[in-house]
Amino acid sequence: MKKSALYIIMLAIILSSCSGYQRLLKSNDNLAKFERAVELHARGDYMRAATLLESAMPYFRGTLKAEPILFLLADCYFRNRNYQIAINYFTAYNANFPRGEHAMEARFMVGYSYYRMSPNPRLDQAATRNAIEAFQTFLELFPHSERVSEASRLQLEMFEKLAYKELLNARLYFRLGNFQGNNYRSAVIVAQNALTDFPFTQYREEFRILILRSKYQQAVKSIAARKEERFREAIDEYFVYASEFPTGKYIIEAERMLENSRKNIERILENSRRNITN
Repeated sequence: MKKSALYIIMLAIILSSCSGYQRLLKSNDNLAKFERAVELHARGDYMRAATLLESAMPYFRGTLKAEPILFLLADCYFRNRNYQIAINYFTAYNANFPRGEHAMEARFMVGYSYYRMSPNPRLDQAATRNAIEAFQTFLELFPHSERVSEASRLQLEMFEKLAYKELLNARLYFRLGNFQGNNYRSAVIVAQNALTDFPFTQYREEFRILILRSKYQQAVKSIAARKEERFREAIDEYFVYASEFPTGKYIIEAERMLENSRKNIERILENSRRNITN
């Protein structure tokens, strides 16, 4: 009986609260809506707070309340993980209040919202690129902010995600080999472009060995007329890898490809001499 009574009391409180909220939402007391939204935001009830702010915002346009309402509304959507809507409102804040009280935070939050939207590296990386661009804008506008190190770290993480996506693409081309075309060449191009775009990536050695593997396999599977040229390209690529990673984790594999490339060239030259003699 006591539990039932407690349940009824709690239900009555909830219904009363919802009824009060609905009455406020339908009312014309926009200041009360704003004040209630601030309370709901503090309690973590972000969507009801956002609904009140959306309702009140048009009436405060051009007033001192417009700035805090817009920022609070953006924050409500961010905390409720509606990142694209949050971005729209943070961006609107930046456009309307470029020197506002929350200007620095709003700039950072555009980048951070895109960062939270950034998907698995195997998927489209538009949000990742947008995060990099937004963080760059933040760093240029607020170079002395206490959030500079955080923005730089998150931006670097996004760069690494893009680099990893290119590594996945290069690996895929390598695995495809000569299936429906020369995919080894495509693997080389993707890896070389990635090294140009992300010169300080943690995956640099992975790209280098992948280029060497691709050139070596391209030589192995080439027609006879192209083998010598391509084995020489593989040898050149070995020295590029070895000069940069002399004690790299793939150095033994690289040396094996170097040795096999040299033996293949010797064999090709020996066969060529025999043909001339005959």
